[in-house]
Amino acid sequence: MSDKAWKACERRVAKYIGGERVPVTGRQRGDAPDIQHNWLVPEVKYRARLPFWLHDAMNQAKAAQVRPGQLPCVILCEKGKAVGRSFFICELEDARDHWL
Repeated sequence: MSDKAWKACERRVAKYIGGERVPVTGRQRGDAPDIQHNWLVPEVKYRARLPFWLHDAMNQAKAAQVRPGQLPCVILCEKGKAVGRSFFICELEDARDHWL
């Protein structure tokens, strides 16, 4: 039986960041991360395509990078929420280069 694409994605991400995938068996929604890691608590979502606007925002951030070592990222703010509750998105490769 072939592996589900989302499970395979979780395995690839776990290997990439130096973690271990947590099997779904016996896990309740929200009580364990998808990947066991020293300091990250990853929830991996696999989609056939991410929204164009998200790719566009990341491309803008990359275009604005003026020197090596800067981290291109997208900050997603929600109306009525505190700025500190915004989402911080960067490419996994860049995050790994900076923090992992």
